[in-house]
Amino acid sequence: MSKKQRKTLWRIILSAFLLIIAVLADKILIKDFSVWLTLAVYLVPYLIIGYDVLIKAGKNIINGQMFDESFLMTIATVGAIFLGFFPEAEPQYPEAVFVMLFYQTGELFQSIAVGKSRKSIAALMNIRPDVAYVERNGELIEVDPEEITVGEIITVRPGDRVPLDGIVLSGSSALDTAALTGESVPRSINVGDTIISGCINLSGALTVKVTKGFGESTVSRILELVENSSNNKSKSENFITKFARVYTPLVVLAAVILAFVPPIFTVGSYLASLPSWLVRALSFLVISCPCALVISVPLSFFGGIGGASKQGILIKGSNYLEALSDLYTIALDKTGTLTEGTFTVTEIHSDTLPESRLLQLAALAEVYSVHPIALALRKAAGELPECEISDTKELSGQGVIATVDGKVIAAGNERLMGSCSLMPAEFNGIGTVVHVAVDEKYEGFIVISDQIKKTTANALQQLKSAGVKQTVMLTGDSEKTAEAISNTLKIDGYRAELLPEDKVTAVKELKLAVPDGKKLAFIGDGINDAPVLVSADIGIAMGALGSDAAIEAADVVLMDDNLEKVATAVKIACRTLKIVRQNIIFALGIKAIVLLLGIFGYAPMWLAIFADVGVAVIAILNAIRTLN
Repeated sequence: MSKKQRKTLWRIILSAFLLIIAVLADKILIKDFSVWLTLAVYLVPYLIIGYDVLIKAGKNIINGQMFDESFLMTIATVGAIFLGFFPEAEPQYPEAVFVMLFYQTGELFQSIAVGKSRKSIAALMNIRPDVAYVERNGELIEVDPEEITVGEIITVRPGDRVPLDGIVLSGSSALDTAALTGESVPRSINVGDTIISGCINLSGALTVKVTKGFGESTVSRILELVENSSNNKSKSENFITKFARVYTPLVVLAAVILAFVPPIFTVGSYLASLPSWLVRALSFLVISCPCALVISVPLSFFGGIGGASKQGILIKGSNYLEALSDLYTIALDKTGTLTEGTFTVTEIHSDTLPESRLLQLAALAEVYSVHPIALALRKAAGELPECEISDTKELSGQGVIATVDGKVIAAGNERLMGSCSLMPAEFNGIGTVVHVAVDEKYEGFIVISDQIKKTTANALQQLKSAGVKQTVMLTGDSEKTAEAISNTLKIDGYRAELLPEDKVTAVKELKLAVPDGKKLAFIGDGINDAPVLVSADIGIAMGALGSDAAIEAADVVLMDDNLEKVATAVKIACRTLKIVRQNIIFALGIKAIVLLLGIFGYAPMWLAIFADVGVAVIAILNAIRTLN
């Protein structure tokens, strides 16, 4: 409990004690005394517990922002106090103090609850390193990570949190990445590996060359993402904000009408009937405070985003969390999403060249490419001979054409062979086929395979059980490979032989088939698929640990490459929206009932304050469940 909360608690205890004394004094000692003395006795506990509310209401009125709960509570309690000055009116002094006392008790409870949820999320995202140990002038000194520049050498001791992104120069260890990925299994790290800030070094000491300043590091990007998530509000939050702006002034107007219009039509004098209608109007004001909705709805989304971050799922705003609960179609990239993304050469076919020579020529043509297929070819070919390589031309979605020792080598798919006016051989198996031609003569093909992830089939089933109606695979692979993988994983549909720009078109076409009110998500690696991620209703980037492009391009970021996390995100979103709807229905329902009772004179002040503070406390307790 904070210092401010402890101070409020002591004020509540003191005010409650003085209220009891005031009631006893009123009933026993000074019941025949003047209204001024009675007022003075009750003003002491009232001002002790309510002075800050009165000050806040006054400041808001001066600033032209009067229609908030402080204003409503001030009007209600001050109005109750002044009722004692009406002839033949029943004084409402105890009720005025009690309303303010109960209101402050509810505010304290809300403050503790909100603080607890914020601390829980802060603990989940407690990845910011406090210090870094850097080598300067031959000495190892302790500095703030923000003071270290790119290129400096730092030491990460066992048990320390990695302060900055970099490359391991010496040492080997295991990293605890749970704070980033939600996974408890340590990851091994060796010389030459990239190391990510925010992880915990578990065993050996590491010497690391810094590759990114603190402001650009993974830990800074993640913290910034979580902190800014509140800027992207959901439809529910925006509705509540707009609702409160219109609702509160209308309620004040309705209370004024309720207080001063009905006495005109009642039997007897206007002044005689006015006090009873004033009591109803004041109760009406207390009941109508929208704090249950204004606090609990944003808190529910805040908790949902925090609960997701605990699982290594970063959601950039409550609008995306809300959209996840309305998913209808999910389009998935194949490589690295459904499959491991690590290609290996499995077959080589050639009637004119030795298999090793065909593989060597393809690897030489792809020597400058960073595509996973090129990497697989070079790895399988082993050490390559020194050759003169020139005129390298990489054709997106087709392959590579390069001149190797004066020979023009084309290595790529059927589309590339067609552009060279060649007829490639047919292959009926599963895998990506790289056809090879030398000086416009077809020489054979190489088959490269990518294994389906062990978690993929179960993840797709979980998505279906979470309410996703349709799954579609988008791939640049051949029709046969796409069909085989689609059948194996029981995917609803697929689009094969797509160029990068074709995937954007495919996503736009799929969006047209999504029913109104429902959403389409695209899942990719966030690097090669950035345009597709942007074109979908929700872009989900997988395996984004250390990937700036993924964090920038996507709306939802999975820090590891486990597709099952998408189903987890959908379930968290659905549960969060369920709790939001519960709070809205509960708060409005209770308030509607008690408002009707108040209008007809059956809702005393204590019931009115329950309809406000009590409902808010219950709604907040319900909202906190989203953290789990």
